[in-house]
Amino acid sequence: MTKLTKDIGDIKVKVKKIYKEKFKGLVYNFHCTPDENYFSHGVLVHNCYKSNTSCGKNMSLETFKKVIDKIKASKNLLCQIALGLDAEATANPSTFDMMKYARSVGVIPNLTVANITKETAQKIAEVAGACAVSRYANKNVCYDSIQRLSDAGLNQINIHVLSSLETYDWIIETLNDRLTDPRLKNVKAIVLLSLKKQGRGKTFNHLPKEKFKEIVDFAFANNISLGFDSCGAHLLLEAIKDHPQFEQIKTSVEPCESSVFSSFCNVDGEFLPCSFCSGMGKWQEGIDILSCDSFEDIWQHPKTQEFRNKLLNGDRHCPYFQVGE
Repeated sequence: MTKLTKDIGDIKVKVKKIYKEKFKGLVYNFHCTPDENYFSHGVLVHNCYKSNTSCGKNMSLETFKKVIDKIKASKNLLCQIALGLDAEATANPSTFDMMKYARSVGVIPNLTVANITKETAQKIAEVAGACAVSRYANKNVCYDSIQRLSDAGLNQINIHVLSSLETYDWIIETLNDRLTDPRLKNVKAIVLLSLKKQGRGKTFNHLPKEKFKEIVDFAFANNISLGFDSCGAHLLLEAIKDHPQFEQIKTSVEPCESSVFSSFCNVDGEFLPCSFCSGMGKWQEGIDILSCDSFEDIWQHPKTQEFRNKLLNGDRHCPYFQVGE
């Protein structure tokens, strides 16, 4: 069987601390103080589901260090990153050296996996601030990986499930299992990833609003912590608009922050506002971080400003994709 790997070492960069009130048992987005206690009752995650290929490239450790150092030198705003890895976290031999380097300069690394060994789980627990495990058709692969992370001592664990019509049954099953399966007792949140029809998401269909609301209502009724990527902020607010604590919860929901206080860097050290806009519009190519004098030059680059203005003027709805029905 061909092993599929994506461009290993893509990183989602967060460059501004966000302080949000936390709500036990409620549904909320998951930006919070980037310290050792990521979750309280929530979770901080950035993730995507770009197409994997059998010939994906690895980011080198040297490139990784240069990118981190370049951004850190710009007002020292970098506080956390999310690494784009293969399911087993083994394709890039420099993965854990990257994470250790990030830690050494005060940047907390996050990652997402799907099927890891006991040994890999131990490595993750030693250096990661948080780890998400993707849920696919075989739930036991996901749940066993979670158990290994928990046994290794990692406290910040959550589940990622794509929010789509095709994965609706997975979501419902996972929510029910969260109440009964002992392997999931330490899971902090089940995080729904909004469908953007790109990469592996091209063949999926958006979840109908009524089914999306069913999921949210079930989580509320059963006191299950449910998270969303920032792409899904508007969908969430629509689903809970009649909730008696709507105004309070709303203060915890952060819509798309691409180019506002986060960014994406590919394996070649190129900046893009978001991983999903790669190859779209004016982002057929990214902006080279390694050759810039200062990351501020990229942050204020005309292409970056144009994207940012379009996002902000559109109430922070995605400029490129329809998210939801």
